[in-house]
Amino acid sequence: MSTPRAILLSTLNARYMHTAFGLRYLYANLAELQPQAEIVEFTIQERPLTIAEKLLSYQPKVIGFSVYIWNVREIADTVAVLKTIAPDIVIVLGGPEVSHHPDVPDVCELADYVISGPGEQSLRELCTQILNGQRPEQKFIEGQATKLEELILPYQYYSDDDIRNRLIYVEASRGCPFKCEFCLSALDKTATAFPLEPFLAEMDLLWQRGVRNFKFIDRTFNLKVSTSIRILEFFLERMSDDLYLHFEVVPDNLPDKLKEVLKQFPPHSLQFEIGIQTFDPEIQTLISRKQDNAKTRDNIRWLREHTGAHLHTDLIFGLPGDTLDNFADSFDQLVALNPHEIQLGILKRLRGAPLNRHNQPYDLRYNPQPPYNILSTKDIDFVSLQRVNRFARFWDLIGNSGRFMNTLPLILAEQPFKRFMQLSDKLFDLAGQSHKIALKRLFELIYVVMTDEFDIDSERVKAQLKLDYVRAELKGLPDYENLPSLSKKTKAGVANKRQRQHG
Repeated sequence: MSTPRAILLSTLNARYMHTAFGLRYLYANLAELQPQAEIVEFTIQERPLTIAEKLLSYQPKVIGFSVYIWNVREIADTVAVLKTIAPDIVIVLGGPEVSHHPDVPDVCELADYVISGPGEQSLRELCTQILNGQRPEQKFIEGQATKLEELILPYQYYSDDDIRNRLIYVEASRGCPFKCEFCLSALDKTATAFPLEPFLAEMDLLWQRGVRNFKFIDRTFNLKVSTSIRILEFFLERMSDDLYLHFEVVPDNLPDKLKEVLKQFPPHSLQFEIGIQTFDPEIQTLISRKQDNAKTRDNIRWLREHTGAHLHTDLIFGLPGDTLDNFADSFDQLVALNPHEIQLGILKRLRGAPLNRHNQPYDLRYNPQPPYNILSTKDIDFVSLQRVNRFARFWDLIGNSGRFMNTLPLILAEQPFKRFMQLSDKLFDLAGQSHKIALKRLFELIYVVMTDEFDIDSERVKAQLKLDYVRAELKGLPDYENLPSLSKKTKAGVANKRQRQHG
């Protein structure tokens, strides 16, 4: 039996390794209510009945859920169970998925209260009223922002188990000065930094407790370069073989002073998440994205050539005005810059995002179910979007996995997007799916496509695949000599399947 708690702060994380950073902020700022509260985290893989049983074991009066695009469906199922079993428990929702009334998901109908925006102050006030028997009549509550210097920082509430087994999120600033319409940060007025020295003192305490992987969630870490340098120098003073720092950076803002500090970090100690999204200047203007493409390209080249940082770059497919051709151009430009990863995201409808103003003019049609991914636009039909979805999946398996470092340049030799789309289409035809393909089988199918479809010399393909096969530490090389018959058999199976579907 769990220790009774009047207030539970909960959410469903995408994976166990993730931690609910926002819940720790809420808990840290509950003031006199904190002894009555508990953080209880789950994952989206757990059953609603199991989650409800665990939560009810605390005998709570209030349960607050943090709702995001990736967990809204599972939280709705859990809240429905709770309201059926224990309707007197007050359910409070917060988080970006429920912060834009009246554009809110159905789970809000089941909840007693919904707090939009920042919740540290508003949740404390609401819980105080509820526990005092003074429940407010207003269901939708506009969250009140607290000055960052007045917030109690949450880092002490990472448990020892969190430090051993989970990602540790930190933030040196909140907000974003840019207005990219696909992002909820476009609603921010500006970026505001936490007082630097108290923040660094907290980082030092985490470091002393054994944290060696710090994931900064700042939207624009390198916006104020003097602060960025101070934080980087702080970690340089504590550098060890296992220290690893993740930052999201503005790609066209890399002055020389910052470069000098970055060059001092040893290989494999930094990861930069670099949002490119598109290189198309017309689309950038349309979605209010300010990005100097020339500086962006130069800076990525510089980072690749002069630092050991891992470069994770992002593109978004399905933006207003996007076509297969101009997305292919952005992809090809990015491939030429040779980042370690290219994350191919499919546009999703975020509630409250300014991009929604383009829904009618560009006929943006989204999946009605989470994660609300784009299904078609004025310029991209459903079939093309499905093809790019599979492209993204196969790119993760082949391009981003690092398993095909020797073979990938051969695949992308000319017109990378066109070639990889051809590979993706053919792999899907042969395998009948883009998931759950055994690695050895993937090697075999790539060989078939590269020799049959790309008409590359089989011995050359075998040589490159063998290098990657050995790196992957797989046992027993594929029997390439028998693969032509294997491919014919697979093709026949696909043909028969299609015949049955249309027969």
